[in-house]
Amino acid sequence: MRKQLVSFAILIGLLCAVPPIAYWLDDLFLLSLASRCLILASAAVATNLIMGYGGLISLGHAVFIGIGGYVVGIASHHAFNDGMTWLSNGFLQLVAVLVLSVLVALFVGLVSLRTKGIYFLMITLAIGQMFYLAAVGAYDYGGDDGMTVFAKSRFLGQALSGHYLIYWVSAAYLTASMFLVARLSSSRFGLVLRSAKVNEARTRAMGYEPFRVRLVAFTVAGVIAGGAGFLMANHAGFVSPAMLHWTRSGDLIVMVVLGGLGSVFGPLAGTVAFLALEEVLSGITEYWAIPVGAILIAVALYTPQGVMGLLSRRRNHG
Repeated sequence: MRKQLVSFAILIGLLCAVPPIAYWLDDLFLLSLASRCLILASAAVATNLIMGYGGLISLGHAVFIGIGGYVVGIASHHAFNDGMTWLSNGFLQLVAVLVLSVLVALFVGLVSLRTKGIYFLMITLAIGQMFYLAAVGAYDYGGDDGMTVFAKSRFLGQALSGHYLIYWVSAAYLTASMFLVARLSSSRFGLVLRSAKVNEARTRAMGYEPFRVRLVAFTVAGVIAGGAGFLMANHAGFVSPAMLHWTRSGDLIVMVVLGGLGSVFGPLAGTVAFLALEEVLSGITEYWAIPVGAILIAVALYTPQGVMGLLSRRRNHG
């Protein structure tokens, strides 16, 4: 526990160093990229909870990012176009994100968690695509083109806008999400979740019901991802059905695998690695996903524990 607290202290120190560096370099793009990285890392933390600790590979988890994003987008639409300014209240929006994320997570979980393996993956994919097509067909809210968030979420009269404010809020949210997952993973709940991943029958024999534990984990992960979608909409100032597409869920899976499955800091490391590769390789070729795929295969074959496993191995050898 002490080692983990030291790691979190180092993380907070690194996060605090980014804004001064961006200010010194006079580079707001760096701060914007860092904010995007932190928001996606929060969503990857949610994916890691169900996949890294629970062994549940979901291709529909981007639905919750879409829920958070569209709550902001729809509220902004009516606040800006219909004069319903009360809808831009950030606290009200967060309550809506929380309630909707819980309800949708319970619905998806109750349907999909009765299966496992490829069947679970296919059901989450199918449900995710249902939500995606619903967003595409929502012509009042931009349909396939999406919509601009003209009225950002407001907290006590302060709009959630500006590169520095978005960064600090995203950093705080990521840290809180990682700390929550770290505490859950080391608790009895986390032990049961990991036990069900390894041997479901033995977990039942010990008196625990894997379905209930997985449903709770799935719901918590949905809420965390919903909050990430809320921040993403305010950061980008735009929402579209692409936020809910299965490829976004695939990106989150890649980030978790790159960083290290079942690692507290793995999702952040994987997200940084993924976005860095995307930024560098997209400047070289439009087919940047091909070399990323090759790197992912190499990671799976030679360092299954991802970036965090590689760092741990080097530290032990050192």
